[in-house]
Amino acid sequence: MLKRKSMRQKGKNPLSHILQEIKIGDYVALKAELSRQVPFPKRMQGKTGIITAKRGEACIVKVNDGNKEKTYIVPAIHLKKLKMSK
Repeated sequence: MLKRKSMRQKGKNPLSHILQEIKIGDYVALKAELSRQVPFPKRMQGKTGIITAKRGEACIVKVNDGNKEKTYIVPAIHLKKLKMSK
């Protein structure tokens, strides 16, 4: 598990990461942003899912966990957009 950032990644987040356009239906990867003090469960690190809705600055992500489909409300700073076809 990630516990710290590498030397080159320390400091403020780049604006391109903060202002990324995430739309409903996009595929995303859940990645903990360690510079933020928002709690992020370790079991969600590295999972992929689909955006189903938005709530303010957070997104509702539908993730398959084994045979179950789960929904998480995740702040957008912890999401990385994937280049996948629908």
